[in-house]
Amino acid sequence: MLRNAKNLGSKLIVMLSTDEFNGEKGNKFFQDYDTRKYVLESIRYVDLVVPEQFWDDKSLYIDMFDVDVFAMGDDWKGKFDFLKEEFPNLKIMYFPRGKVSSSNIKKEIGKLYSKKESSDNTTK
Repeated sequence: MLRNAKNLGSKLIVMLSTDEFNGEKGNKFFQDYDTRKYVLESIRYVDLVVPEQFWDDKSLYIDMFDVDVFAMGDDWKGKFDFLKEEFPNLKIMYFPRGKVSSSNIKKEIGKLYSKKESSDNTTK
């Protein structure tokens, strides 16, 4: 998805949700913001990573960096079309997510952890 997004323009800026913002959204994470930022910065398609602390940060950064194309995963399809009201020339793209789903990985890890915890409790 990042490669596809990079191909849409000359610079790819990734908005990365802070730990606090993820918590407000109810998202659980295994790596803290700094670690996730470090990983993203090491990807050759990414030019800049900026913190997303609030939903309104999208508009702020679109304006600040004069963004022409806004790209998201297709699991958000239609959710950010409202940005066209504020930025009529903005092109909004929704890309298919990769075959690996972090949500599914988290669920599987949770299941394994629950099984281990359950097993530990029955052997005591």
